[in-house]
Formats: sequence, structure tokens, C-alpha cells
Amino acid sequence: MTQNVLADRRARFAALVNPTSVVFLALAAVILVGWTLVAVDGGQFLTMETVVGVQQRSAALGIVAVGQTLAILAGSLDLSVAYLISLTSLVAAVTMAGQDSNIVLAVGAVVGVSALVGLVNGLMISKLRVHAFIATLGIALVIKGILSDLYDGPAGRVPESFQHLGYDRLGPVPVSALLWAAVALVAWFLLRRTKYGYRVYAVGGDIEVARLSGIRTDRVIIITHVLCSLCAGIAGLLLASRLGAGAPTVGTDGGYDLESIAAVVLGGTALAGGRGGVAGTVGGVLLLAVLDSVFNQLEVNSFFKDVVRGVVIVVAVAVYARRTGLAGRRRT
Repeated sequence: MTQNVLADRRARFAALVNPTSVVFLALAAVILVGWTLVAVDGGQFLTMETVVGVQQRSAALGIVAVGQTLAILAGSLDLSVAYLISLTSLVAAVTMAGQDSNIVLAVGAVVGVSALVGLVNGLMISKLRVHAFIATLGIALVIKGILSDLYDGPAGRVPESFQHLGYDRLGPVPVSALLWAAVALVAWFLLRRTKYGYRVYAVGGDIEVARLSGIRTDRVIIITHVLCSLCAGIAGLLLASRLGAGAPTVGTDGGYDLESIAAVVLGGTALAGGRGGVAGTVGGVLLLAVLDSVFNQLEVNSFFKDVVRGVVIVVAVAVYARRTGLAGRRRT
């Protein structure tokens, strides 16, 4: 009897501690530990420069991760986002050619290219029944080939007026962070307040049950991949505004494909789909950004950085898996 009571209490505790709460508690713990370590090292961690730097570094990854959240919630993923970011940064910079009058045209071109890539990804996964990993990896290699053939280095020029997107601030808040917040809010609204969001969770939870329930699962997957690619395109525009030009390696150098998936997983979204949300992803992105800031101030070598980040991700997944298992046993 005592064991049953203890098991029930553990299950109730696990149900109360949701992944979003866990990731923000972990973020607070990392900030506290980072502040302590930097102070012991003789530095200052919670300065205006650090806070602004964390926001600026996390903006591009955050935008991509929001799109990746949509894809993963639908039981899919997108490995083409890194190369798409590079491609869209070049499309934007080459189209702008340093002229303010070309900004709208460049943004339209980026939207068109991004939507096309997302459409192709979605059609291959939904209509041709190609696994998302293979389909998006194949598109990534196609884009890589295009970039390698057409560009040897940075190209195009972004006008100064558009560079305000990457560098301007409203007080302590960078404009790029506001752009990330806007993208995250739109995605949150779509998931929580529209039929599309309900269908995404249904498809990610069990695609066959969703199909039998009358949901047009192919359409949901296609729309989701278009939205994911559009987020990558927005990130490409942001990075072009920072660089002042397009770069064929800006997406891959930043590791935005695997980093975005890691942030989504840290935020508690299940890789199998159907569980999670944008709020947790925001926490996951900020957690990675704060870790990077701590490591940079402590001048930690890149090998140790990767080890710690890997351990954090594995521990987070283990905690979420244990919580899910306890909740499942409680329901049975």
C-alpha cells in the first residue's frame, strides 16, 4: 500500500512539473551558476552587454527553432534549414544590391524561395511517402550543390537601412529579438488558437488516427514544412542584415539544423511529435545562448563546450522520458 501511495505521489509530481517549467527552471539555474563562476573568475556576467549579446545571438536560432517546432510537432523534421538560410541570405543580398528600393523585392524573393523549398519538402514527405529525414537531407544536398556551383564566397550587398534590423535596439531589447518574439507569438497563436494547431498535434500524435478522424494529413504536413522554411528564410534575412551581404556558409557555420532540433528537444517537444510547444522552445534557445555566453566569458575551449551541451541535451531528454513514463503508469 505504501509503495502504491509513493508511486502515485511521484506520478502527480511529474504531471505538475511540465517540460516548459523544467526548461525555464534549468535556465534560471544556468544563469545563477554562470553568474557565480564568472564572478569567481573576476568578471561580471549580468551586464547590459551580456544581456543584449544573448538576445542577439539567440534571435536567428530562435526563429529557425520555432519553425522546427512546428515540423517536429507534426511528427516530421527539417534538415535543410541550414543550407536554406545560406541560400536566402544570398538571394536577399544579391537582389537588394545595396539599393533601398530593392528591399521589398528581395523580401518577396526570399519568401518565394523559402515557400518553394518547404512545398517540395512537404510534397515528398506527404505524397511520395519519403521519410522526413531523407527528404529534407536530400533537399539540403541539392541546395548545397547550388551554393557550391554559383558562389565562392560572400555576394551581394545589403543597404544600410536594412542593416538596422540586425543591429538596432529599443532600449535593452534588440530589434532582432523583437522579430523573434513576433515569429514565436504567431506560431503560438497558430498552435493554440486555430484548427491548424489542433491538426498539427493530432497528426504528430498518431497520423493514422488523424486520417481516420477526417483530417487531411497531407495538407497539414505540407503547410507545416512551408512555415518551417519561411522561418528559415526570415533567419536568412536577419543574418544578411548583420553581415551586410549574403554568405554561402552562414547557415552551416552556425549549425542551425542540428542546433534548432536540440533547442526544440530541450524545450520538451517530443521528437515523435504530438507533445510540446513554442514556449518550451524559447526556453531551450535561451538556455543554449546563456551557456554559450558563460563559456565565452570563461574562455572555455570548444571541445568542452560541445561536451557540456551534449550532456545537457541528453539529461533533458532523459528527464522528459522519465516524466512521460511516470505519467503513463499513473493513467494505467
